[in-house]
Amino acid sequence: MPLWLEPLERLVEAGGAILVVIALVATLLFSLALERVLFFRLGYRRARRALIRRWAARGDHLSWSSLALREAWTRELIARLRRPLPWLRLLVALCPLLGLLGTVTGMIAVFDSLALTETGQARAMADGVSRATLPTLAGMAVAVVGLLFTSRLEQIIRREDQRLHDRLARAVEEPHA
Repeated sequence: MPLWLEPLERLVEAGGAILVVIALVATLLFSLALERVLFFRLGYRRARRALIRRWAARGDHLSWSSLALREAWTRELIARLRRPLPWLRLLVALCPLLGLLGTVTGMIAVFDSLALTETGQARAMADGVSRATLPTLAGMAVAVVGLLFTSRLEQIIRREDQRLHDRLARAVEEPHA
């Protein structure tokens, strides 16, 4: 076996194949989170500045159509921030369920091995139960961290929505907002 696959093999031995699935979901979840941080730091701020310049360059700021256009522009930009939120929520909700699946399948394996040996070895059962509960722990840990990130991202989006409206209003009042 290649050296780079040894950690994966140990992971499967420790908690079963479901633990690998949880690790893959965690990788996807944290990749989406990193992408959002990079988008916010690089892409969103640039797009926000361009939107403010475009709004300030317009001659009409008070008519119904221009206010509707401003609202459409801001909704479009905020929607770009919100785009991965449903996927993040889905992955966060999936992690504890995968952990529970790993625990149930692990417990079935423990009871199966106890039935085959027909001995009530407490040590073997305790080892099997600890292996079976590892996926639940991993799933819950990933879900908690993902939930913290998701709620923080939602808070940032609400704040940025308000700030964007404020900056657009100031851009009309002050030419160098």
